[in-house]
Amino acid sequence: MRLSIFALDGVFDTGLAALLDTLATANELAAAQGSAHVPFDVNLVGVRRRVRTALGFSAQVEPLGTVRQSDWVVVPALNAKQPGPLIEALARPDVRKTIDHLRAWHAEGIGIAAACTGTFVLAEAGLLDDGKATTTWSLAPAFRQRFPAVDLDDSRMVVASRRVVTAGSAMGHLDLALWLVRQASPELATLVARFLLIDKRSSQAHYIVPDYVAHADPLIARFERWSRDHLSHGFSLKEAASALCVGPRTLQRRTEAVLGKSPLAFFQDLRIERAQQLVSAGCDLETIASEVGYADSATLRTLLRRKLGRGVREMRADLR
Repeated sequence: MRLSIFALDGVFDTGLAALLDTLATANELAAAQGSAHVPFDVNLVGVRRRVRTALGFSAQVEPLGTVRQSDWVVVPALNAKQPGPLIEALARPDVRKTIDHLRAWHAEGIGIAAACTGTFVLAEAGLLDDGKATTTWSLAPAFRQRFPAVDLDDSRMVVASRRVVTAGSAMGHLDLALWLVRQASPELATLVARFLLIDKRSSQAHYIVPDYVAHADPLIARFERWSRDHLSHGFSLKEAASALCVGPRTLQRRTEAVLGKSPLAFFQDLRIERAQQLVSAGCDLETIASEVGYADSATLRTLLRRKLGRGVREMRADLR
C-alpha cells in the first residue's frame, strides 16, 4: 500500500510522528515475521519543498506529482486548538492549494484520510458533504456550524465513508494509522497495537467534557448550568426552556445545531459525567442514582454500560 502523508506548515508534531512511527513499526514487524515485501510505502509530501512543524522542526517533502501513484493521502492535524486560529488557517494560500489537490485526487479514485483538525481541511474541500465523519470532540460545535452538510458524529473515533476516512482527537492519529494497517492485514494491526500499547477505543464519548463544548454557545452554556442544578430532579424540556426564556423548539434546534444531539441526550451526558465523579469518590450506586435523577440503580447501570461500554465494577477497578 502506497501512502502519501500531506504535511502543511504548522503541522501538529505528535500527529505527524504518530502516523509515520506507526506505519514504520508495521513495516519492521512485517519484516521480522519474514514478509518478503514491505507492506507500506510511505512518503511525505507538501505544497512546498520543505515544511516546518508547529514546534519549529523542518522536513524536506517530495513533490506532489508522486501522489498520483498513492492509494491514500493522509492529512495530519494543524496545530490549531481553538476555532478562530483554525478557521484563519483554512484561508491560507497553501491550505487552499491543498484543498484543490485533495478534490482532484479524490476524483481520480485516491482515498483521502485525516485526523483531528485535519478533518476541517477535508470538510473545507467538500469531501465530507452528505457523508458521515468525525472530528476532534473539542471543536465539534465549530465544525457543525461551518459544515452543516456533514453528518458529524464526534463520539466516534474513526469513520469511513465513500473513500474518505476521518479520525477523532489528537491521539486519533494512532487510530487512523491502525485503521490503514488493518486494511492491509488485520493480524499485523493487532501486533502493532500490542507493540505500541495502543488500546482499543472505538469511541471518543467518554473523553468528551460536556462543560467545554457547551460554552461554544451562550444559550447552551446557560442550559448546561440549568441542567447541572437539576440533575437530581430529572429532565423536562418545557421546564428547561421556560427557565432559559426560550421556546422548547428553540432550545431543541440550538442544542442539535451546536452539540449534534437533543437536550435530553446532553442532559444524560451530564448525568454520566456526574456519576463518574461520584464513582471516583467511592459513593454507593444507590446514592449516585439518586444524585443524577434515577429512581433505581439498575437504570443507571444500563446507561453507563451503553454510553461508556463498561459498568461500575470496571470503573472502580480502573481507580485501583
